[in-house]
Amino acid sequence: MQTAQDYLAHAQPRLSPDVLHYLEGGSGKGFSLKANLEAFDHVQLMSRPLVDVKGGHTRFNLFGQDFEHPLLLAPIAYQRLFHDHGEKLTAMAANAQAGQMVVSSLASQSLEEIIEAAGQPLWFQLYWQGDRSRTLRLLNRALSAGYNAVMFTVDAPVKQAVMELPDGVRAVNLESPLSQPPVQGHQSLVFDGWMTQAPSWDDVAWLRDQINVPLIVKGLLHTEDVASVLRLGCDGLVVSNHGGRVLDGVPTSLAVLPEIANLVAGKACLLFDSGIRRGQDAFKALALGADAVMIGRPYVWGLSVAGALGVAHVIRLMRDELEMTMALSGAATLADIKLSHLS
Repeated sequence: MQTAQDYLAHAQPRLSPDVLHYLEGGSGKGFSLKANLEAFDHVQLMSRPLVDVKGGHTRFNLFGQDFEHPLLLAPIAYQRLFHDHGEKLTAMAANAQAGQMVVSSLASQSLEEIIEAAGQPLWFQLYWQGDRSRTLRLLNRALSAGYNAVMFTVDAPVKQAVMELPDGVRAVNLESPLSQPPVQGHQSLVFDGWMTQAPSWDDVAWLRDQINVPLIVKGLLHTEDVASVLRLGCDGLVVSNHGGRVLDGVPTSLAVLPEIANLVAGKACLLFDSGIRRGQDAFKALALGADAVMIGRPYVWGLSVAGALGVAHVIRLMRDELEMTMALSGAATLADIKLSHLS
């Protein structure tokens, strides 16, 4: 395997058609999924030879935690779909590569056994659980288990069709779903049904008051929403269109990143998600203002093929690509990566 993409061809025959479609598919007609990838192709790099980059590295710090590279593992649900030992192997690989994993609320293994396998603190991705009391119970369970940052995903509040899960795979950390309020004939199933259990800005403010660990809000594309997150005192945000899996036809994450980066301007940690497939993609997002990036589908390809070793190898391949891009662009450290490295 020479690139992360090489793992996809080996993962495809190992996964059932339904599971492969669940992993690789996007919402609607897939416009946003495709556009996320194409956006990176339209950003050109500028090489800067003869720069002394000896001693260069990709080390950085987030929320007082030191990492060897800025390639965070995005929250992906039901990882036992892709390997019998699921999230535990991903957590082990993140630790082995001196990085970080964000564990999904929809994990198919318990929060406690995942963090035990990791051997280090992890971050927890929180979905709203329909009301504050249920959400707080899940949140406190994660914090009690040792998760030391919370990533609150806000861009997927409406129920969408997913594949039927096989026996033995489920969201083991969640309580039974709340029943929806009855919808009358003149009412909307969406507005008066599903969305009655969706979070609001008041809930984000409430959540901020519940925890002392860093709170990161994931799923933002509009500057007004970013401004609201900053006003509420959140510690970070993730520019993301959910990998093209929620609302089809929205802008790519890369397209809105520069304006959001200008607005954030160091007031909070700025992460990027959606479309990262290579180390060069990570470099471009960093040059456009991100502090770190999140990778999703590529590490699952590695998990499907070779378990923890596959995930670790994908991280290493992408880190090598990032380091090579930095070296040829004259950037010895992440702090050296600037907008001027793009043409």
